[in-house]
Amino acid sequence: MFKRTLIAASLTVAALASAQAMAVTGGGATLPAALYKGSADSILPANFSYAAIGSGGGKTAFLKNNPAGFGTTGTVHFAGSDSILSASELSTYTSEFGASYGPLIQLPSVATSVAIPYKKTGQTALNLTSAQLCDAFSGTKTTWGDLLSNNPAADPTPIRIVYRNVSSGTTEILSRHLASVCSTKFATNTTFTNARLPAGSTLPSNWVGVASTSEVAAAVNAVDGSIGYVGPDGVDATSNAVVSRVNGVQPTSLNVTLALSSVAAPSTPAQAANPANWSPVVANPASGYKLAAYTNFIFGQCYKDAAVAADVKAFLTTHYSNPGNNTATQAHKFVAVPNAWKTAVTANFITNTSGNNLDINNASVCNAIGRPL
Repeated sequence: MFKRTLIAASLTVAALASAQAMAVTGGGATLPAALYKGSADSILPANFSYAAIGSGGGKTAFLKNNPAGFGTTGTVHFAGSDSILSASELSTYTSEFGASYGPLIQLPSVATSVAIPYKKTGQTALNLTSAQLCDAFSGTKTTWGDLLSNNPAADPTPIRIVYRNVSSGTTEILSRHLASVCSTKFATNTTFTNARLPAGSTLPSNWVGVASTSEVAAAVNAVDGSIGYVGPDGVDATSNAVVSRVNGVQPTSLNVTLALSSVAAPSTPAQAANPANWSPVVANPASGYKLAAYTNFIFGQCYKDAAVAADVKAFLTTHYSNPGNNTATQAHKFVAVPNAWKTAVTANFITNTSGNNLDINNASVCNAIGRPL
């Protein structure tokens, strides 16, 4: 009896060890978190973990292979980020880990809007221009009367900004557009207090910071006169009674598609080899909704654990097929990556039909190197 129990216990331990070895660990952006994990229609496989800690935290965890921010140990296999990898981040990663880990891969996951939820008595069809967004989020205009009619006495209700108080890709998307239209008031940054100029300056006392996308809408709805910014999965972005139009345009899926339609996938070997080219940025779109962008995946090309590499490749195969994860993507109010982009991702990072040797665990690139076991 004891021997059978010991054998059973040993098998259980072995199974747990195997399960841990097979786990694919990741985390980052909160904007797409419900799409990725925790919902009935989430798209990440069962053995993928996802810690929603913000884009900045996710990038740092991956780039330094430090899972402490995810509350776990071992190797960080991937990250989710609305914030694009900077030239400095790419260069530092290559310098520190390129020889031992191999290249990294940055891919557009889904297209998203950053919606502007508001609560203002008497307003059910708010429309703000980009200039008015600059005035509100910079604190240049402090009352609704001043913001909407240049007359503070017309409506003395204070403007109460709800902002993200962690390193957030959603903040980067907002600030990228604002920096393109009012560069004296905003710079592109993942941290709101650094994006708002001068960086680090004191915020008005009635403004409120929250850590997660999921907290924004509730914080806005708590106090009349509030306005914030959030991904489409956190609000009804199709309702003008809930979120503002920007320059007359509602953040619908069609308007997000229009905003990003001008950017083509990398087509030459040199373009494809640069991870920065796989995360297209349109700071001030000529058409469509102004606050539109891609939220991204960051993976390694090379993994020493062949099972992890196989799991990553299988997920990418599904996600970039057609229809792939389109149904879940649309249910969470995001927009699927265009088919031309899916085809390019598949040819380069999954099948290598491009011949660019960028695919997961490519034998010639990943020989004896990769993200650790």
